[in-house]
Amino acid sequence: MPIFEVCNCIQLSTLPNEVTLPAQHAIPCILMRGGTSKGPYFKMQDIPQDPEVRARVLLAAMGSPDIRQIDGIGGADTLTSKVAMVGPSDRDGVDVDYLFAQVSVDKAIVDTSPSCGNMLSGVGPFAIEMGIVPVGGEKTSVVIYDINTQSRIEAIVETPDGVVNYEGNERIDGVPGTAAEIRLNFMDIVGSKTGSLLPTGKPMEVIDGVKATLIDVAVPMMIVRAADLGKTGYESAAELDADKDFFARMEAMRMEAGRRMGLGDVTGKVVPKMAMLAAPREGGSVAARYFVPHKTHAAFAVTGGLCVSSCVLVPGTVAAGLASRPESDDCTVIIEHPTGVIDVAMTTRPDGNAVEIISGGVVRTARKLMEGTVFVPSATLVSTPAA
Repeated sequence: MPIFEVCNCIQLSTLPNEVTLPAQHAIPCILMRGGTSKGPYFKMQDIPQDPEVRARVLLAAMGSPDIRQIDGIGGADTLTSKVAMVGPSDRDGVDVDYLFAQVSVDKAIVDTSPSCGNMLSGVGPFAIEMGIVPVGGEKTSVVIYDINTQSRIEAIVETPDGVVNYEGNERIDGVPGTAAEIRLNFMDIVGSKTGSLLPTGKPMEVIDGVKATLIDVAVPMMIVRAADLGKTGYESAAELDADKDFFARMEAMRMEAGRRMGLGDVTGKVVPKMAMLAAPREGGSVAARYFVPHKTHAAFAVTGGLCVSSCVLVPGTVAAGLASRPESDDCTVIIEHPTGVIDVAMTTRPDGNAVEIISGGVVRTARKLMEGTVFVPSATLVSTPAA
């Protein structure tokens, strides 16, 4: 029997007449791949402002908590359970505001404390697609205010013929094929959450007998040497994720790092993030594994790349003696990760025996996958959850 006929054999009219389907609330969105991540992009005006209501709506949209996210549009993976919310900005010199949310796959948690530089890759294209930002020529500059980190980023998007171009020859590791280049220039990146490059004032300290650098550039991080945790630093994401004792030890260290960095009790939060370093072996500047934080990133986060690159450039950190440190004030730090490399363009300035981090930039790509409407139960929008 043809497939079309088989499908047509299932009819809603076979349900009893008294059955009434639950009310659904429709929310317009564009599903996009941004860098090595994926998720829905919403207009801020279409998402509730109340944090608790917003969390319920996003959990319902993504299908969490459930390891398959079967009742939503999440992809059952940390990298595909992300949400971007974008709206026009009233800040001087800024085009749009961007709020990122990490939606847990298997827990009822929505975290807006970190940002996501990969999802950021799609913010410029989304803003142009939605008419929030007008096309500015062959390339359009979109200045984004990242609400999560209170920082500004310029996205340069290809817009030939007055529309966003997604086709091109740019290749980024962790994504198959090629696409059009999107350049992200990060400003105001030092002290994203703590207000300083080195929140404790030291480039290196000891936590649980392990040397660590606590650094805040684009995202607060605890960075350690892989060998100090009994690892090579070249393990695959799957190999690391299978070691539960390893993650338990790192989580205990992360709790202490959060306290020392002035972030308070970080239980249930995803910052500070973590990374471990090893010497490069594929011609890069350093080999690294990035944690998000309870799972190994399949590739590397953009914000994490900026922070690890800064760790490579700042004297006296755990990167000293491992990394191949570029000497120029305008340099590229190449980070080797599980699925390739990420190139991070850094601008620095000498500051006595230290280094001042001025800015950082990366090249990413994005692609519009689907445009339409996601539906959530109307009950998620009520101010007080039903008993």
